[in-house]
Amino acid sequence: MFKSLKRSAKGVAVPHDKATAGLATVQMPVPDRVVIPMSMHIGAPAEPTVQKGDTVQVGTIIGKAGGFVSANIYSSVSGTVEGIAPLRMVNGAMTTAVTIKTDGAQTVDPACVPPTVTDKASLMAAVQSCGLVGVGGAGFPTHVKLAANTIDTLLINAAECEPYLTTDCREMLECSDTIISGISAVMKYCEIPHCIIGIERNKPECIDLLCSLVRKMPGVTVKPLPMRYPQGAEKTLVETCTGREVPQVGPSGKPGLPADVGCVIMNVTSVSTLGKYLKTGIPLVSKRLTVEGDAIVKPQNIEVPIGTMYSDVIAACGGIKEDVPLGKIIFGGPMMGGAAPGADFPVLKQNNGLLLLSKAAAILPEPSACIRCGRCIEVCPMGLEPVAIAEAFNNKDFDVLKARCVDLCVACGSCSYACPAKRPVSQTMTLAKGWYMGELRKGGK
Repeated sequence: MFKSLKRSAKGVAVPHDKATAGLATVQMPVPDRVVIPMSMHIGAPAEPTVQKGDTVQVGTIIGKAGGFVSANIYSSVSGTVEGIAPLRMVNGAMTTAVTIKTDGAQTVDPACVPPTVTDKASLMAAVQSCGLVGVGGAGFPTHVKLAANTIDTLLINAAECEPYLTTDCREMLECSDTIISGISAVMKYCEIPHCIIGIERNKPECIDLLCSLVRKMPGVTVKPLPMRYPQGAEKTLVETCTGREVPQVGPSGKPGLPADVGCVIMNVTSVSTLGKYLKTGIPLVSKRLTVEGDAIVKPQNIEVPIGTMYSDVIAACGGIKEDVPLGKIIFGGPMMGGAAPGADFPVLKQNNGLLLLSKAAAILPEPSACIRCGRCIEVCPMGLEPVAIAEAFNNKDFDVLKARCVDLCVACGSCSYACPAKRPVSQTMTLAKGWYMGELRKGGK
């Protein structure tokens, strides 16, 4: 498609601000209750399998996958089901959620036993039983990714290119054994001959550690990545690590995927979670978060039960500084994360950060007129033209949006970051892509 495009050379040089990289993960005290949504993944929501009054333990299934593109959901605590009710998520979507009153004991369900894996089918069953999704942010069910039979390269995304976030860094330093065992299992049972672990160069201790561990592993290499955001975007990662380009449209006629060029991507914490499940039988029930920002008392990496409310996480990190007015709560990183309207939302499987920013840090500069400098075009890792796309979107011109490949936007935020006029370029791109995809689904175009 873009024959001259080098996605790995585009993007922006964001400040990394990895102040918590050297802080070992701490375990959060068990909260009084958790609220666990049935939709923490791309695809169909899970169906609740418990009722009010039921006793549950850590690892008890409380939501059964609603289809192939879905994922099981498990209790992250031991206690009693208080209720099952509709919940408005932080992104505005509605789902069903199970509220559990904890007993503080964190008793593990006796059903949590290591799975027996002997071939690809049993590995897929284990991945589904784990409830594993892309925990780096996407939330795509992992077993769907691994089902492809055309893969020759496993790419481990350990770039962690977002500022502030250091959860993947801590996973590499603290859980390297399960990263290796997870990689070994996927390569062996999915018959994938090559694996590349991509780590941004601002994590030299992680690069050195993983290099030493994979030195004698056939087919496995560590690839230091440029310190240029967004190295973790899947199309950028594929090109940087393999030189291959994911097509705009795959052989199926649908948007191109890494599998179309023989690659499958797993986040480093996702593959580590699989390694832990194969060893212990305990499914995905907890999440490490980087809690950062100028408004939080104790910035740190903290492991919390899935379903813990933001307010409880904030309290466990010392709360908000007394002399600092809270301006914004961001879930995720500052480039691709979203702003939460409050602290009464639960931590999901795919959450990896909670940023508490003061009013001074959160204030947005007043946008001015576009000067058509082209910087948004220069930094776009997909080679798009945001200025032209914005004009086409304002005119609701489907054909121009199609010609400008708006569906390739990955919402990385590089365009907004680079814009000297401080315009909401990325937000406009997201709206344009959403409108275009909606029109495309109508089938009239």
